Amino acid sequence: MILGISAFYHDSAACLIRDGKVVAAMQEERFSRVKHDARFPKQAVEACLKIAGVTISEVDFVSYYEKSSLKFDRLFKTYLMHAPQGLGTFIKAMPIWLKEKLWLDKAIRKELGFKGKIISPEHHESHAASSFYPSPFESAAFLTMDGVGEWKTLSFGVGSANRIEIQSSLNFPHSLGLLYSAFTYYCGFKVNSGEYKLMGLAPYGKPKYVNTILDHLIDLKEDGSFRLSMDCFNFAVGNTMTSDSFHSLFGRVPRKPETPITELDMDLAASIQAVTEEIILRIARHIHTSTGEKNLCLSGGVALNCVANGRLYREGPFDKIWVQPASGDAGSALGAAMWLWYQYLDKPRKLTETLDDQNSSYLGTEYSSVDINHYLKSRNFPFEKLEIEELVERVAGYIANGKVIGWFDGRMEFGPRALGARSILGDPRSENMQSIMNLKIKYRESFRPFAPIVLSEDVRDWFQVDGDKTPDPSFSSPYMLMVGHIVKARRKKETGGLPGNRLEKVNEVRSDIPAVTHVDFSARMQTVHKERSPKLHRLISAFKKITGCSVLINTSFNVRGEPIVESPEDAYRCFMRTEMDYLILGSHILKKTEQPVYVEDQNWRNIFELD
Repeated sequence: MILGISAFYHDSAACLIRDGKVVAAMQEERFSRVKHDARFPKQAVEACLKIAGVTISEVDFVSYYEKSSLKFDRLFKTYLMHAPQGLGTFIKAMPIWLKEKLWLDKAIRKELGFKGKIISPEHHESHAASSFYPSPFESAAFLTMDGVGEWKTLSFGVGSANRIEIQSSLNFPHSLGLLYSAFTYYCGFKVNSGEYKLMGLAPYGKPKYVNTILDHLIDLKEDGSFRLSMDCFNFAVGNTMTSDSFHSLFGRVPRKPETPITELDMDLAASIQAVTEEIILRIARHIHTSTGEKNLCLSGGVALNCVANGRLYREGPFDKIWVQPASGDAGSALGAAMWLWYQYLDKPRKLTETLDDQNSSYLGTEYSSVDINHYLKSRNFPFEKLEIEELVERVAGYIANGKVIGWFDGRMEFGPRALGARSILGDPRSENMQSIMNLKIKYRESFRPFAPIVLSEDVRDWFQVDGDKTPDPSFSSPYMLMVGHIVKARRKKETGGLPGNRLEKVNEVRSDIPAVTHVDFSARMQTVHKERSPKLHRLISAFKKITGCSVLINTSFNVRGEPIVESPEDAYRCFMRTEMDYLILGSHILKKTEQPVYVEDQNWRNIFELD
């Protein structure tokens, strides 16, 4: 039994594997209700052990996701290279390192009461392991891209059978993740949280600053390697991402959060997205040539850029791509545990005959019908309980009639995406649903796109997924990490956009499923497979029977700034805070208008820090 842990930076998590198979994996934020919680994942560990039915004394190894001594080496040397600049940041960081982070073995033993062996792979080894070992490939190239681990910011290599080998890497401060985060910061979004907003904003802009970025901020080579012009960045020594030189380049200081988004922000988003995609495509071509592999595995925070992933699949040299659904540091808990099993213990690896060995990332907690029933009755909440066939038909009818559904079913997802276990569902055919769900359910910016979930067997009826490639009959995107485009037969004629602010284009009807069609006809799709998600598949099938449409809106079950819900109590609280119409807890249906008046001690907006 191996316990994998990531902690103390952001998105702390725990993963438990038995005989090489993942038993459970969860992020601490789901329990603490603090988004991107970096603290030791004590509650996540306890939940993993409970699912496995074991105690910490039955765990043989703990695998921590990175080498703290190497990370300290990078911090110390970075300061020495820039001293005395950055002295304040260095002084602030040192006490925490000297007291806690350099003595992680001691901290882990104290937190867990663990007496066994603790092993630490390198940060990028954990990332690479998280993508290759669960993948369906006997051998593959891997590419890891993030902000920074110990020193590495990008690395690639080959996985074969039970071994992975990093063949080449880029080191700090030259980082694609930090470059993208610098623009996230400059455009007024939160670093390590708001990068997906920048990606969603990009289609509203024009990539007019691509040459400016390539001429002044980054020296990009044909093989995808690069160096940043560090005089324009401040992340190496300061508490901000960009410097005065960066600000002068684009003619203003960083946008303040929650202030109006300008055309400059949109154009910068489009430009850095275009540069990021170009870098990834160049690197992929180089890796393909260097390794001769036909398949590619992706991990690290940059691998959550599903727009780039879609282009890489359609235009890149690899036949197949598999992306770790928890690509950020949370997924490194899984990677660290698998690295120890395969690489350190040299255990044989057997491929599964299914999509992959990630089990659709349904690796979290689950609440039984008895648990849910007890919770609802103990609080006298009105509900109706139905058999599955009647339930899915009833809910499909609700959605077809414009109702918004909170859907809580089965094991919680591992990773940042709601994949149909802790989701909010709606009708993608509605012209108003995107605005309704953004403003009245999620309470977030109106430009933010929603993702479609589609029956896997119908994906090509709605989305262009192959580009110029020969169609792959086994294509799937079960983790919402690939962007395709609406097929032309489903599109409406472009009107050139509405007058006024570009962001008002969000209200334009662009396809037969306008609520999930972004302004450039793109969509971050999730394919739903009968074998992996049988109940969700039945729900979409019932909706298709009523409407002829085999697509639903799927967004995460939370309000803005809140982690995705973990428990029935979390789900009910979120349901009552919003204008959702129905809550489905397993086989139980709750109607909003029948619930008692809900009063909280304080406004949730004062509880959750906006992202």
